[in-house]
Amino acid sequence: MEKTTAQSNYAESKTSLYLVLAGPMLRAITPRSLTFWLATSASVNIKLKLMPEGNTAIELDDATLAQHTQSLRCADKLYMQLLHIPLETALPQGCWIGYDIQLAPASPDSAANSDTDWQGWQQWAPELVYPGRDSPGFVLQPKLSKLLHGSCRKPHFNADDGLLAADTYLKQHAPEQWPALLLLSGDQIYADDVAAPMLRAIHQLISQLGFNDETLPCSAVTSSTELHSTKPYYYKRDTLLPKTEASQAVLTQVFKGVKKPVFTSDNARNHLISLAEMLSMYVLVWSPAAWLPDATELTQQQAADLTPEQRQTYNTQQQIIKQFAAGLAKVQRLLAHLPSAMIFDDHDVTDDWNLTAEWEQTAYNHDFSRRIIGNALIGYLLCQGWGNTPEHFTPEMLKQAEHAFADSGSDQHQQLITELLRFNQWHYQWPTEPPLLVLDTRTRRWRSEVDIGKPSGLLDWEAITELQQDLLGHDAVVLVAPAPVFGVKLIEGIQKFFSFIGRPLLVDAENWMAHRGTAYALMNLFRHPKTPKHFVILSGDVHYSFVYEVNLRGQQGGPDIWQITSSGLKNQFPAKLLDVLDRLNRWLYSPRSPLNWFTKRRSMKIVPHKPDTAKAGERLLNQAGIGLVELNADGSPKQVLQLTVKGEQIAFNISEDDARWE
Repeated sequence: MEKTTAQSNYAESKTSLYLVLAGPMLRAITPRSLTFWLATSASVNIKLKLMPEGNTAIELDDATLAQHTQSLRCADKLYMQLLHIPLETALPQGCWIGYDIQLAPASPDSAANSDTDWQGWQQWAPELVYPGRDSPGFVLQPKLSKLLHGSCRKPHFNADDGLLAADTYLKQHAPEQWPALLLLSGDQIYADDVAAPMLRAIHQLISQLGFNDETLPCSAVTSSTELHSTKPYYYKRDTLLPKTEASQAVLTQVFKGVKKPVFTSDNARNHLISLAEMLSMYVLVWSPAAWLPDATELTQQQAADLTPEQRQTYNTQQQIIKQFAAGLAKVQRLLAHLPSAMIFDDHDVTDDWNLTAEWEQTAYNHDFSRRIIGNALIGYLLCQGWGNTPEHFTPEMLKQAEHAFADSGSDQHQQLITELLRFNQWHYQWPTEPPLLVLDTRTRRWRSEVDIGKPSGLLDWEAITELQQDLLGHDAVVLVAPAPVFGVKLIEGIQKFFSFIGRPLLVDAENWMAHRGTAYALMNLFRHPKTPKHFVILSGDVHYSFVYEVNLRGQQGGPDIWQITSSGLKNQFPAKLLDVLDRLNRWLYSPRSPLNWFTKRRSMKIVPHKPDTAKAGERLLNQAGIGLVELNADGSPKQVLQLTVKGEQIAFNISEDDARWE
């Protein structure tokens, strides 16, 4: 079953599409409800059969499922199937539950589907099941005793995919030993940093799926059809961004002669723009089904338009993208078996998203940049946000999204973007034990009242107050913050310096301590007498991994706080630079250093725990992969591992004897 059957079958035809383009993806689950996400190439009828081991099977026919499925037409040959299914009988916990999803192209009369019309995973995802199993399935774990977490999955980064390490872990362990969930804590896609071969594959898929044309405002390219074909602007999309005198200060950041547009990533020259590009990116990073053998091949004219340097970059990244696509059957398998919780960070939309109030004013006051951000949010809504908490998103909102695809660029499209920019329910909580609380640190920001060019706080006062209420009554919580709450002091100091000189965008100055109000409100939250006894904070974002134990100074019986960071799934920090920063941080912020008194967390002690592969002085791990956290019964960490793409299991030494005070 490990052969690339799907790819070899698909190579036989360049015109046909599988009925399932991506999925099934298992999202939020409880004993009384299931959530699935699929992308199909046609409108479908659905049947679902649940097969708990040692229990009676549960069959849900297409008529029953139709009541609990939102089916959205996004293009002629792209439909989102959003299934949120309440169950009359509670599912058993701690045992294997197989499932069989059968699909048939929808007809005006659903009863017209004959037995031969129905297709299972064998037809549309022949590599979906693990060896020894005859169906996909999952285990509803009674406690959150083990979980996988990661972030920052950039397809063209030259490393293997951390999700493949997660798939290998599931393959090697009995389902009863699987983690309770997969947590993806940001940058599930890179909308702002796209390799040209990936963008070419997106355009090839768009031409097959048949998206409606989208009118683009205030741009040299006024039609998405042009953007996807005759004027793709490979390596030149930053030149499309509008510039006016009023916004020039933010539209270009000048540093050593380099100008950065409002979308401040240095790699934004292939930034996704249209709604079709956003949706196609999601399909391509989660499944092999929509990849053609020649997906990344340029036309003769497109190749001729590249400079020799661009052509060399294209060829190098093309090989990396092909290797990325070759592993997607295993990624699809992983996502079909582990319930996944997701939250956005900046690259899911654009680099430096909402970093300062000045950035917000500039980006949202231009119709073109506002459209790009809005399109990314629509993509996030359908492909990530909905599956976290289906109850937060009304059928009316999803219908609005369907209208946006039907008449892209219309007033309805614009109105949906306006509503999503105001939406304040992206954060969520899952009723696990201990509970999982996932923070939205991108749209509920505490803007600087002193200078709109200074970094905004990652949560505003209202959001922190709500968080404090959510924490009451719990002895332990797993708290998800896309950026580390407790980061590397030296790096935060560098960010503070650039913020002081008015250049926060140059260093992504978005740490929790960058805004005074947020910093002190957060410290007070941890000191609240009714705060949980055990905090496990899971983060990503920074492209390296570390484990900090945090203790409040002068407070007996205070909370036990752990900052556990795993990043990236397919990304790494520049190795030599990180080595220098890691060692300098240890020297400059030793326990006796007076520099500690200039930090906003000086009332705490930070204990960095070393990875077992560390050399002298090293505290940070720079290995692409995925984190595995095992919890004790009281919610404190028992074991912290980084499963690397090289097949290693690197443990962080979390016992007291293995650590020294920072």
